[in-house]
Amino acid sequence: MPDLPLPLFPPGGDPGPSFVELLRRVAPDSLPVVHLPPGAGEVPVTHGTTVVAIRHVAGVVMAGDRRATAGMTIASRRIEKVFPADRHSGVAIAGAAGPAIEMVRLFQVQLAHYEKVEGEPLSLEGKANQLSQMVRANLPAAMQGLVVVPLFAGWDERRRRGRVFSFDALGGKYEEADFQASGSGGLHARNWIKASWSEDLGAPEAIDLAIRALFAAADEDAATGGPDLVRRIFPTVATIGPDGYRALATDEVAERAERLLTGPELGGRGA
Repeated sequence: MPDLPLPLFPPGGDPGPSFVELLRRVAPDSLPVVHLPPGAGEVPVTHGTTVVAIRHVAGVVMAGDRRATAGMTIASRRIEKVFPADRHSGVAIAGAAGPAIEMVRLFQVQLAHYEKVEGEPLSLEGKANQLSQMVRANLPAAMQGLVVVPLFAGWDERRRRGRVFSFDALGGKYEEADFQASGSGGLHARNWIKASWSEDLGAPEAIDLAIRALFAAADEDAATGGPDLVRRIFPTVATIGPDGYRALATDEVAERAERLLTGPELGGRGA
């Protein structure tokens, strides 16, 4: 494969460490832009539903159910909604699934590109700002009904603590002190977490609390998928701490979920 020449920019026109700006200069057609044709409002759009992020004493837990819906139809029972952004951060998606997954992929490349150009990673606050800009750039699609509302969380190496950020459809960024949930079942999950969260919450307890919160949301929200013991479908769960992002194995999540389901009735903090 021949080597491709590096693009050259005039003084003052260098896009710097921004991969998105680089694409805008050299390959604007590669940017994720959605233009719906007339009558597209009648086309079913796949939506991801409920995701949560919970801060604990040693980092953050992120989790999402596995159901995606298109109108009143279950479009997928195994969709992934929690992704690593880089070594020390993650993104959980809710809203229009296609644009959301494209946004996550572009965000991952943007963070890797910045680190290669600058020789060091962005701060966690800087990463949240980059994602905020991408959500804002999705506004034309959001106005057509393709809203993307991610959660972003990670380990802040400067502050030595976990942090959680939420966004609105206009790209507004909000840091959450303790936890947040998004998607159609977000209110139910958030209320469950609020009743059980505490400052001394450890990682194992936070994992169980995230799983319980998704179970509670599934009880109240038809678009949120509960545990499926027959198909062996369980929530996606990841932890982020000083050692980086770690996705929990399906067997580990299944063991915790089955223990919670067969234990005392949902009504207290997981052990």
